[in-house]
Amino acid sequence: MLLATLFTFGLFSLGCYMYLEFNRPAQLQSDKVIIIPKGSGLSEIASLLRDNEVIKSEYPFILGAKILGLSGRLKAGEYGFSKVVRPAMVLETLTAGRTLVRHITIPEGLTSKEIVKLLKEETGLMGTINSMPPEGSLLPETYYYSYGDSRLEIVNRMKRQLSLKLKELWGKRKPNIPIKTSYEAVILASIIEKETAIREERFLIASVFTNRLYRKMRLQSDPTVIYGVPDKEPNKPITQIDLRRKTAYNTYVIKGLPKTPICNPGIASIEAALHPATTDYLYFVAKGGGRHSFSKTLKEHNINVKKWRKAQEKISK
Repeated sequence: MLLATLFTFGLFSLGCYMYLEFNRPAQLQSDKVIIIPKGSGLSEIASLLRDNEVIKSEYPFILGAKILGLSGRLKAGEYGFSKVVRPAMVLETLTAGRTLVRHITIPEGLTSKEIVKLLKEETGLMGTINSMPPEGSLLPETYYYSYGDSRLEIVNRMKRQLSLKLKELWGKRKPNIPIKTSYEAVILASIIEKETAIREERFLIASVFTNRLYRKMRLQSDPTVIYGVPDKEPNKPITQIDLRRKTAYNTYVIKGLPKTPICNPGIASIEAALHPATTDYLYFVAKGGGRHSFSKTLKEHNINVKKWRKAQEKISK
């Protein structure tokens, strides 16, 4: 009888101890971020949590998980824990899969090759991208993901986002613009994107290209020339040889739009391509600060070009 009583008391004491330990905060020195690898079992997870001081002992954690029937439901991923965290809360977090949310921002105007490079350098993403996405098929935005997500899935999300947004914008386009398809809109938007980063100027630049398309004039856009010479060193000035080079992108040589986009434009540039300002402008040239001077005639344009060259000469002296 005494032995049975002692045994019962022992079990009760052990249970109380385990319960207290299961609900006692770990008191971390600072907030902690840990990664639970895929395929980790309960014991491995408990040891990892203990080694990182998220829990004081793995045994109450393991016992609690088994008693609650959660031992096989802990999810892999990247987790963040505050300085005061209870093992019970850790177990709930892992079971619910409340992983940390990361993000990657894709700047507007990057080529598909440049975007793929960014994704490859993002350490929180996994997997490979075996084929290069077509130019102009990705929507530059901020994308949220969890550690271990697939790089290819981010690419596919970028494609889906562009497809959805383009369908919406195409349906609201300005009537009678010389753009026949939504794909042509992306091509024009990609040129606008490379010409300016200033939102209000995008619509003016779109008007120049639209007016030129109406009049069957060549677009004469420097970024298309650069895109058609992929081996050209960055920041090297365009030469007369480059301007005369026959490529599928050189709008000083070809008529109309290039055969594909020259980058992945953002929403603002697509909106500009579909809603160009109403102007008589046929020319524009840089005037400093990322802005441009616009003109209706070649004579006005040449005057603006001379002003820009003089300004450049002063800077270089």
